[in-house]
Amino acid sequence: MWLGTVIGSVWCTRKSPGLTGQTLLLVAPEGYQGPALVCADQVGAGPGDRVLVVRGSGARTAAGAEVPADAAVVGIVDRME
Repeated sequence: MWLGTVIGSVWCTRKSPGLTGQTLLLVAPEGYQGPALVCADQVGAGPGDRVLVVRGSGARTAAGAEVPADAAVVGIVDRME
């Protein structure tokens, strides 16, 4: 699980039927953890939100077993201490 910031949305004219109804967001990781990722949004995040992202099997569990997702937004961070 890692922290990131939503930097935009992704629109697709054609996509896998398993992605129907999924909102796709472009999330930049905090610090240097790699390039921005396209994530299936599970919590209604928007541009500028600081979010928690899971990858791999965690993303498939969060998005649903039939959703072909490798990364998913699973939380919006209100504050950190």
